[in-house]
Amino acid sequence: MRWDGISEFVYVAEYESFTRAAKELGISTAQVSRQISALEKRLSIKLLYRTTRKVSLTEEGRVFYQHCRSVLDGLDAAEQAVSNLQSKPQGRIKLTAPVTYGEQQLLPLVNDFMVQYSDIEVTAFLSNQKIDLVDGGYDLAIRIGKLSDSTMMAKKLSRRTNFVCAAPAYLEKYGTPHALSELSQHNCLLGTRDYWHFIDSKKTGSGKDADKEKNLRVSGTVQYNSGHSLVDAALKGLGIVQLPDYYVQKYLASGELVSLLDNYREPEESIWAVYPHNRHLSPKIRLLVDYLAERLAV
Repeated sequence: MRWDGISEFVYVAEYESFTRAAKELGISTAQVSRQISALEKRLSIKLLYRTTRKVSLTEEGRVFYQHCRSVLDGLDAAEQAVSNLQSKPQGRIKLTAPVTYGEQQLLPLVNDFMVQYSDIEVTAFLSNQKIDLVDGGYDLAIRIGKLSDSTMMAKKLSRRTNFVCAAPAYLEKYGTPHALSELSQHNCLLGTRDYWHFIDSKKTGSGKDADKEKNLRVSGTVQYNSGHSLVDAALKGLGIVQLPDYYVQKYLASGELVSLLDNYREPEESIWAVYPHNRHLSPKIRLLVDYLAERLAV
């Protein structure tokens, strides 16, 4: 009886919905509700806040969820150890990734992966916010840049580069900047921040270059929180833009945009697959991570 209600509780906690949990478990919503009520009664603890609009964890529920999630992961690992999952991976993968990178780079590859491995199901949540993988019940996250969470395991998948670029028509009309100081004379198309990142190389006393990272405040008549819209503005000659390679690469190749200030280009950022340190890396997760690493490698 100590197992009664555990799976139901974990699924409700992860989906924040009794109805969705019931659907995933293949049982009725009423049965999920009864099991969790019985579990709370047995523990003498309120695990969930329930309203007509939302289900959320209590403080005690959050602690209990983390332990229950680990127990279910251990059970999954035990079942996998005696099954043929190694040769035929199957089951659900829950992942999160940044919005644009997920849309343009990641999820098309995940779709290809699912064509090849038809017994694997994927739930993806795209967000530019850093999500707690353990609390959210995520198997995997794709993150860009420096990693700060030592409780996570990580594998490098690829890297990205930011380019400063503009349309030839804009450069013909307003001139081409050759130094960072000249950007103040140009219309800079802004994203969510009002500065751009560069590497400023200066000669040291020994005659060697010393690279110094620099945030340069820029300004202009456009500020969008959409990379696609910024690319469109640049293509139409409205100004100069700084964006990751996956936004602008094809336009640089076609000549519709021209790369600028290459000597000051900021360092490449690594792209990582991240998963909880204490989470068993099942064959299906390992297979997906290896698949992404192979196809994103540059």
